[in-house]
Amino acid sequence: MSRHIYRPMLARVAPKPFSDKDWIFEIKWDGFRAIAYVEEPYSLKSRNGKELKHNFPELEELNKLSGNVVVDGEIVVMREGKPDFQALLERGQAVSPNEIQRQAQRAPAIYVVFDILEKDGNPLTKLPLMERKKILKASLKEGKNVLLSDFIEEKGEVYYKLVLDKGLEGVMAKKKESYYEEGLRTGSWLKIKKLRTCDCIIFGYTKGADSREKTFGALLLGLYDTDGKPVYVGKVGTGFTQEMLGILTDKFEKLKTDVAPFKPEVGDVVTWLEPKLVCEVIYQVVTRDIKLRMARFQRLREDKSPAECTLDQIINDKKQVTDVEDKLSEYASKRNFEVTTEPKGEEKRGDNLIFVIQEHHARRLHYDLRLENGGVLKSWAVPKGMPESPRQRHLAVETEDHPIGYANFEGSIPEGQYGAGTVKIWDKGHYQTKVWEDNKIEFTLNGQRLKGRYILVRLKKAGDKDWLLLKGKE
Repeated sequence: MSRHIYRPMLARVAPKPFSDKDWIFEIKWDGFRAIAYVEEPYSLKSRNGKELKHNFPELEELNKLSGNVVVDGEIVVMREGKPDFQALLERGQAVSPNEIQRQAQRAPAIYVVFDILEKDGNPLTKLPLMERKKILKASLKEGKNVLLSDFIEEKGEVYYKLVLDKGLEGVMAKKKESYYEEGLRTGSWLKIKKLRTCDCIIFGYTKGADSREKTFGALLLGLYDTDGKPVYVGKVGTGFTQEMLGILTDKFEKLKTDVAPFKPEVGDVVTWLEPKLVCEVIYQVVTRDIKLRMARFQRLREDKSPAECTLDQIINDKKQVTDVEDKLSEYASKRNFEVTTEPKGEEKRGDNLIFVIQEHHARRLHYDLRLENGGVLKSWAVPKGMPESPRQRHLAVETEDHPIGYANFEGSIPEGQYGAGTVKIWDKGHYQTKVWEDNKIEFTLNGQRLKGRYILVRLKKAGDKDWLLLKGKE
């Protein structure tokens, strides 16, 4: 009877942590994804089908801890309580039995198991995740080099903060009712990392200059679309150590080709490469034309195949950018950015929600309250300023969404421009949301001047834009 070779289920990127009773949350380990076939013959397959059991002989402990199961997990090497990916790479590249044995003693691997796909020859992929978790716990004992992945239910935001405080990469969020969908990135599993990253194919490089004259300038990155065609997603020219510049340059020598998969940018002198190498890059945001903005090289990913590098890694980020641009369309239509110094639009990096209160000397003095929500600053003009006691009720008139970068804006808006006058920051800081509904927003400010609970209530009879702003009782 031939063995079924499972393809790992994949995860989409989530823009920020969240809490939900229908989800569980576990640590996202920075290692090699591997599916273990704990049966005869024993096998440990990487996500691109490479046999790993010879490189990690200590993980054959699995055979003593369970039997007749297929499990999914992550191989990590720990240093000072955190995964050391470089040490793991060295383990994966060792060839001779003596070197493998030395490395296994010096940097032992741990296999963190988070799912079970088969037991006693019966596939379990169509069972809900929580049922698979119960079967996994009953079927696999922990050992010296094999651990079961811990998880918590519902409280994803708190867990995410704890994980980052320990210096780890992020968390995985998984729907409790999700099936194990082989090779698919459906959105039932999400990865939430402090930095956005993408695994890209290196399709070529530009000519280097000055200190990089003998290596390269920037890498041309691409991803495959649903038809398997390469799509250009931008360049990365920073983040390389001198050692990595040399390693990549040596690898490029054997991969040069005359085949151009897409048009280069105007003015670029490009050397094209066969699509064999995968690298992970950090980026800030995906632009509307599907380019990685502010990309920085992170590492080579020799554990991943180019076929795995698909557009769906970043397509949700692109949608978010498009949504933000749509929200800011009214803001942009009211301003001539060749005249005013107001920001066109920026995306804040950081985990805490921000607020700003700006003193606006326009035709009449008023204060603008702005709360970060959905990638923009939701905004209200408050003629009398923030209420100082629960007895005060101030009118707040909802205005157009502003870009996140407006939280740092101070200066004069020229005559003839919308909102002409002087803008000063009166208070700013972070805030927490208790309620955000269509007709009520309850939030707690932690600013330089203001601290405490405030409430916005929509005045339905007065019009869609009019709200009451109250100070909540502490």
